[in-house]
Amino acid sequence: MERYMKPSDPAKPLPECIEGPEASQRFDGVMTKLLSVSKATLVEREKEYRKQVAANPNRRGPKRKVKRVGS
Repeated sequence: MERYMKPSDPAKPLPECIEGPEASQRFDGVMTKLLSVSKATLVEREKEYRKQVAANPNRRGPKRKVKRVGS
């Protein structure tokens, strides 16, 4: 029995499920990479993203005020 992704494309099968020690090693590797990013870096990335979202003129909902540099 094949498993399929429901939200995006029902004809695309899910990737192979990896179990055992290899799965544990892969999980540990991903978590190490994730947790090695400092909080300051995450806050800076979030600030840049918010600035980019606020500058979108086609944004739905209430518009945020964007500080203009150079005008």
